[in-house]
Amino acid sequence: MPGAATPSPTPSAVIPGTGVTDEQVGHWFDVLLGTPLTIVVIVLVAILARFLLNRVTDKVAAGVISGHAGLGRFEDRLPSALVANSKASARREQRARTVASLLKSVGTATIGVIAALMILDTLGIPTGPLLASAGIVGIAVGFGAQALVRDVISGAFMLVEDQYGVGDVVDLGDASGVVEAVGLRVTRIRDVDGTVWYIRNGQIARVGNKSQGWARAVLDVGIAYREDVAHAENLLLDVANRVRADERFGPMVLEEPEVWGVESVDADGVVLRLVVKTQPLEQWAVARELRRRIKERFDAEGVKVAYPQSAVSAEGEGPPPAGGSTAGTSQHPEQPVLPSSPGSQQPSAHQPS
Repeated sequence: MPGAATPSPTPSAVIPGTGVTDEQVGHWFDVLLGTPLTIVVIVLVAILARFLLNRVTDKVAAGVISGHAGLGRFEDRLPSALVANSKASARREQRARTVASLLKSVGTATIGVIAALMILDTLGIPTGPLLASAGIVGIAVGFGAQALVRDVISGAFMLVEDQYGVGDVVDLGDASGVVEAVGLRVTRIRDVDGTVWYIRNGQIARVGNKSQGWARAVLDVGIAYREDVAHAENLLLDVANRVRADERFGPMVLEEPEVWGVESVDADGVVLRLVVKTQPLEQWAVARELRRRIKERFDAEGVKVAYPQSAVSAEGEGPPPAGGSTAGTSQHPEQPVLPSSPGSQQPSAHQPS
């Protein structure tokens, strides 16, 4: 109503014997208990969330490593060809541990950032300017650490896509060898000479994996021109079948050996190609055994291998007549002519003996 007096605020009640008002008590309660208690609750919730996230991640990773996740639960009912061997288990363990470490790191960072923002908001500090400043700093750091970010992202995709793992024999362009460790930033491989190479994942443009699925031993065997090609092919196939039936090398061979026929015809002879499909990383052992047995079989059957051919004409003599050899001279087209060493020259008719 017009002219009515505005009611005055009700004075705070004073606690008897203390001289302290209720408003002052509430203020000090918020300062001493309310805000610290809220911060403590936020920290405890963040720690609990991180613990639960790490526990779940470790449990899933342990299931993958032990084979109790995915197809591993049905391992007893799967064919032996689908059950992972020791090399595959080590590779699966390395991949699971690396991915689990990545997930735990990302989860911890996310929980920490959320908890820090909530604590700042509880203290009354505006978070808007901080977020804007953090964005600017993030852009600057991103420009300065482009190589590191590229390496980590490339490493994460390599792990998720399972391009290679521990124990694989790979060709990464700059180096090739056996993979010893796969990380988010670098891959460590050891070549055939024993040299250890550390390759940044962001610099890997291509990956040639010689260990996934199956492999193939490819042998190019050269024979002399006068040898029977069909007979040589039968010998190669027989040797390969004997290797497949061998107690030691038989489990390494996956399919029937094949002779693909004449691969090339060059100045030295005829080249035949023999191929054998093998288990991963066993193609080299099978190829070595095949070469040894082929050599022994060719020696037993009298099959001559390809050798360099050359024509020799004496100085001052014309070329041999077409269609045959010169009189008194025997030609041996299947025997290679080897150059004589300087110390083994025979004295000529114009030199004193």
